[in-house]
Amino acid sequence: MKAFNNLADFSNEEIQALVELAGRLDTHPEPEALKGKVLSLLFLNPSLRTLASFQAAMTRLGGGSFVISPDMSIHGIETRPGIVMDGSAAEHIKEAVPVIASYGDAIGIRAFAERKDIERDMQETEFKDLVDLIDAPYINMESAMNHPCQNLADWKTMDDLEIPKNNGKFVLSWAYHPMALPLAVPASTLYMASKRGMDVTVLRPEGFELPAPLMQQASSVASINGGSVKETDQQKEAMEDAHVIYAKSWSSTRHYGDKINDQKLREKYIDWCVDESWFENAMTDCRFMHCLPVRRGVVVSDKILDGPRSVVIEEARNRMLAQMAVLHQMLGK
Repeated sequence: MKAFNNLADFSNEEIQALVELAGRLDTHPEPEALKGKVLSLLFLNPSLRTLASFQAAMTRLGGGSFVISPDMSIHGIETRPGIVMDGSAAEHIKEAVPVIASYGDAIGIRAFAERKDIERDMQETEFKDLVDLIDAPYINMESAMNHPCQNLADWKTMDDLEIPKNNGKFVLSWAYHPMALPLAVPASTLYMASKRGMDVTVLRPEGFELPAPLMQQASSVASINGGSVKETDQQKEAMEDAHVIYAKSWSSTRHYGDKINDQKLREKYIDWCVDESWFENAMTDCRFMHCLPVRRGVVVSDKILDGPRSVVIEEARNRMLAQMAVLHQMLGK
């Protein structure tokens, strides 16, 4: 495996094999599988689970890792092309990335979208520019529109819970958040659930529709795998017979990059906080999923987050296991 960038790059059989490998490495550890291997970790944006889970994964497999984060550990990195570097940044990304990659056997890169131009972000322009600077195997640790490690962990979580693929109903719901957040998790989660062959409903208020090309791509892959995709702003309709609700906040696509108008629009939907009333028409054991971090009392109530519906801790642990499987395939013998 030379790259782990997007679930669309893999067949369902290949994804299932990674999920099964993750489970096997959990019950039958291989503490020397990656002995002598080094993973470079470049975080251009902050992280808790991604950083810690990758470090833990490498350690459990017998390898090592190091972390570079401009905001935490080094002088500033300039990312703009053609710039005269007479400001505070002492190094350019064009030198930094290949040097960091050269110190490891593979590199993980986390680089969020600028969120100024939605078409540019959907083309993954910035992330592609970064990986063009290296020739080492790489892992996407979240980009403008992708978060494949989260997606693989969520796939495993639903398998662990025996949530059905075909005829399983998956609700991807927008939730209120005081800030405009990236589209990577909702966009790639939509694709993941569709690729599983689930019946996916995107629940969102007006103005927070996911981009049409993403919906069309998800609908196409869902159809191939026996599922379906639809969207609505009606909570009761969306939650009827749902097996899973996956809550996530994201930017308004109507006011993408426009913080003022985005804020005005999202403030109308401050009551979009998942609580027990949302589950009235759902399956009895409908589960609550979220990638974390999550704001209590804003995105979801304490009662749901601390109750039996929530599987957010299981999801988070599966991040480590899923990444162990990816690293095993990428760097193992």
